[in-house]
Parts: sequence; structure tokens; C-alpha cells
Amino acid sequence: MSSASDVIPAEACAVRVVDAAKVALVSASMPDAETVGELAQVFGLLADPGRLRVITALLEGGEMCVCDIAASCGQSESSVSHALRLLRANRVVRVRRAGRMAYYRLDDSHVRMLLDLALAHVGHGEDGT
Repeated sequence: MSSASDVIPAEACAVRVVDAAKVALVSASMPDAETVGELAQVFGLLADPGRLRVITALLEGGEMCVCDIAASCGQSESSVSHALRLLRANRVVRVRRAGRMAYYRLDDSHVRMLLDLALAHVGHGEDGT
């Protein structure tokens, strides 16, 4: 009969053998610490439901003003402005000014691809594909 100390967690190696060649290959392709930090910051921005609604509104609506984004998301203009300020500082959105109006859009196609992939991933389990 085995004791609790004999149970190996599913995420642990049953037999500790390191594949040195694979570890070297993976280690060489790992991004540097600064890049990992920037990635974590972008994913952190996307982890907030309010900001994610703003980004999704821009994904669907293209270029929009704060009033339209707020109305689309069901959020206050103040909270949308705050979200846009953070997203703009992290190059997720960009702004175009026309007189006193400011229009926001996703910064580039990479942001759009990231969101499209995330939406497809979330929907993957829902439709059985």
C-alpha cells in the first residue's frame, strides 16, 4: 500500500531525466527578461474585463471616439478614458485627433490577431470544434 508521500503530482517528473539537447534548444530560443516583462504587461492589460471590452469594441467597430466606446461597452466615459490611457501607454491602441475629437483604434494588426486568436480559443470549446 502506498503512502501520501509516494504520490507524484501530475505536473512533476516521475523519473528525473533532463534532455540536455532539448533544454539547450529551448533556452536559446527563450526571449530575454525585458521582452518577457513586456509580454506580461500586455497580457496583464488584457486580463482586465473593462479594458478587454474596450479592446473588443475597437476590434469590432474600428476607429471610435470615447463616447461611442463607452456606449458600446456599457461603461462610463471616465472608466473608458482611463482604460484607453493605459492601453495607449502600452501601444495597444493609438489615437487620432480631429479638432477637439479623439478617435481610438487598435495600434496594429498584431493586436487584432492576438484578440482574434484569443476569441477563437475561448469559442473553441463552445461549438465542439
